[in-house]
Amino acid sequence: MNARTDVVDEGAARRLLGRGAAVVLPNPAPLTYVVAGTDPSGVNTAKGRPADQPVALWAHDLGTFTESARGMDLDAGGVQLAGRLLEEERITLLVPLRPGHAHPDWLAPASKEGWALLFGARWSPLLPVLEPFPVLYVSSANRTGHPPAASAEAARGMFPHAPVLDGADVLDVPDGGTSAGRRATTTLRLSREGAFSLHRHGAQDQPYPTAQAYLDALRARLRTPS
Repeated sequence: MNARTDVVDEGAARRLLGRGAAVVLPNPAPLTYVVAGTDPSGVNTAKGRPADQPVALWAHDLGTFTESARGMDLDAGGVQLAGRLLEEERITLLVPLRPGHAHPDWLAPASKEGWALLFGARWSPLLPVLEPFPVLYVSSANRTGHPPAASAEAARGMFPHAPVLDGADVLDVPDGGTSAGRRATTTLRLSREGAFSLHRHGAQDQPYPTAQAYLDALRARLRTPS
């Protein structure tokens, strides 16, 4: 691979993921680009951080989510809520894990201290790249001290040695003017009782004046109790 990798198309991104490489991928506004790979250490290495640092599991595959849900310390209603938050809201979600359960090995890189971190964006234009990889790890496309890349140009500047799939290529529309206001995903924590709270600010809650206003609006959309 060249010292500076050019932007790749969908086919090349898919092939590189299949070889275990970390690839910078787009997401729809208001989300930023992410670094994804089948090897969690490769994701971390691309970001310039310790190879064993926890990463999120990209919950784009229903079978992978269903398998991981068997080990969540949630009742059926809580699992259903987790699925809705991931799919409908495209947030990142911390879910409690059942103590003593034999969790699949592939969940370990996304787990820490009894919680698993799941990333929920399931963007139709990107699915042809993701679907061959039911187990995929992901982290925001940023290096320490920098905000996540909001455009392909920013991603190339921040990750000069990693392949970048340009969102304009996926959408087949110009990327110009679409990067303003983008953020990494909001992260919620889902309790064992099925109540969610804000863990980290991000794209989904930024339009609201307060965290409580966002949570109230989200509960109203999902018709869940406080």
